[in-house]
Amino acid sequence: MSLRPLIPAFFVVACCGSAQVPAQQRAPTPAPAASVSPAPVQLRSDPRREDVRAALDAAERGQLTGAQRDSLATHPLAGWIEFAELKRSMDLVPNARAQAFLAKYRGQAVGAAFRDLWLASTARREDWPAFRAAWNADNKSVDLRCAELNERQALGTTDAQWVSDAQAIWRINGKPLPSSCDAPMAILAAKGGLPPALRWERIDKAAAEWDPATMRNAARGLPADDLALANDYAAFFDAVHDRALTWPKTARSRMMASQGLARLAKSVPMTVDTQLPKYGDALQFTEADRARVLYQAALWTVASYEPDSAKRLNAVPASAYDERLHEWRVREAMSRSDWPAALAAINKMGEKQRSDSRWLYFAARLNEIAGDKAAAPALYRQAAMKPEFHGFLAADKLNLPYALCPIELSANSPVEATIARDPALVRALALHQLDRDGWAQREWDDALSRFSDEQRRYAVKVAQQYGWFDRAVFSLGKQPEETRLYTLRFPLHHDATIRREAAKNGLDPAWVAAEIRAESVFDTNARSGANAMGLMQVVPATGLAVARRIGVPWNGVATLYDPDANIAIGTAYLRQLYDRYGPPYMVLAGYNAGPAPLARWQAQRPGMDPEFWIETISYKETREYVARVLAFSVLYDWRLNGDAAPVSNRMRGQAGGARKKFTCPVATPAPTVTKS
Repeated sequence: MSLRPLIPAFFVVACCGSAQVPAQQRAPTPAPAASVSPAPVQLRSDPRREDVRAALDAAERGQLTGAQRDSLATHPLAGWIEFAELKRSMDLVPNARAQAFLAKYRGQAVGAAFRDLWLASTARREDWPAFRAAWNADNKSVDLRCAELNERQALGTTDAQWVSDAQAIWRINGKPLPSSCDAPMAILAAKGGLPPALRWERIDKAAAEWDPATMRNAARGLPADDLALANDYAAFFDAVHDRALTWPKTARSRMMASQGLARLAKSVPMTVDTQLPKYGDALQFTEADRARVLYQAALWTVASYEPDSAKRLNAVPASAYDERLHEWRVREAMSRSDWPAALAAINKMGEKQRSDSRWLYFAARLNEIAGDKAAAPALYRQAAMKPEFHGFLAADKLNLPYALCPIELSANSPVEATIARDPALVRALALHQLDRDGWAQREWDDALSRFSDEQRRYAVKVAQQYGWFDRAVFSLGKQPEETRLYTLRFPLHHDATIRREAAKNGLDPAWVAAEIRAESVFDTNARSGANAMGLMQVVPATGLAVARRIGVPWNGVATLYDPDANIAIGTAYLRQLYDRYGPPYMVLAGYNAGPAPLARWQAQRPGMDPEFWIETISYKETREYVARVLAFSVLYDWRLNGDAAPVSNRMRGQAGGARKKFTCPVATPAPTVTKS
């Protein structure tokens, strides 16, 4: 099974705020009727999809026939078929054909995709007239911007503007530049365009990136004494050395030494105890210089809950604390069950961070443990206003219904009908169904760049009708009210299979749906970098073993891209983990991180209450994954049944008890929605 989710952390967000929603978009009740199963998503498809797929494959092999080309000449993806044909041998494309293609598809994503490849090709061949004819000044690629500098230089144009443009690239950041920049940067240096101040600026930026190689490259051309010092700075990043003790006592030397020590502290935190006083005293470190090193030592010590974690956290000056370190200070105290210290750490957070439902819940819980019965209820009530994992936990504490204020886009909207015909969106959806998601993303971005907020929301709705469910994850959230579009954000597909396989394995179907949402966002063709495949992200070895055990026919890895087979295998494996690890919150941790880390966490904190155990998981990804799937399970219970099992019981695997209702706790007035 997948060891990591495919998508970035995406927690359910607050239900109520200042956002206003039109009356026609307000849900009359926050829950569907419990007796009615949600209607499954009815997928649409291009009737010529397989013809286009065959044409694209043939074009990429150089075997596209005239009959195929002619039969699809008016198809929306005709440009991409031609693109695939040209891309196969870009260096051999005649200039006239390239220019004709660019003219024909000017303003379209396929034209921009071709332009980038054509510019790279003409630059490699130093066909500068063809390069100039295709150049677009809005191009953001550093590689191509340097190629454009080469083109101007080759044509004898290295004027003041050329120097300024080259310097702008030099100053972008402290990361390595592509090889296409070597020649223009050498010319810039020869023209006197890289004075020492500009070289030092790039060296400083590279030091902040902990990149000694770029520091050395930037130093070339400095006066001899400066060059020696810059190279010695770079050497300190490779291996801390005593020559630094005699560096000039300047702000730059202090920064270089503290950055080098911070890099060392990240891998060997205990070196701080001897190295920081040694170099800090010699170079007269400021508090900020010391904090830079102490921060890294504390962060990488506490992430493994080393015995001296508290000491290292306390050594970091308050001025250097950010939200990340504040959170780790709370977790470190929790890991030792030092409840007063954990509460004190929460109280040191800024107001914005403390108002997050996670820390409101834990502040209430810790006050409760401390015996402050008066403070806890108000904090729980604040947290319970938010439909997130900790908000649901808080509602359970007060026996409140779960907060949820859903809205829906209007049905049969003329806006939806209009954007569904948008040519770029049509192409994006067709490309997605052909598993050409890189090209589909280009078309999607092009369409959304022209859409209003309202049109963007309807585009997400249309995308779901074509099986492109993750658009709700990546394309909603720009406006506060969009987080309340729960039907879009929590799609439900393959409902019958989910219910059947969950029942067969004695699992909650809401949990299975939540796993699919977290792992693949219902993308049947999803594949991770760890080679996990399909809806529930099953790796082939696990898939084969489980398929044999439960009697699912195995036809190689293609089996995992079959929705019914993937859900059957994934759900059976989830049951296998449940039988092995016990409570769902531990199953989720093992599902995401693997058995070895789970065994370590179990041994470190045996018997700890689930919410504290989850919060003290060492891996950020796994910690957030467990909370996310538990929250998603509540939302999918709502989608499937109209109410939900209490999350406090759900995470423990406890059946029974009164199910939770959903309510919008604050009347939400109607907002203004931008019209198309």
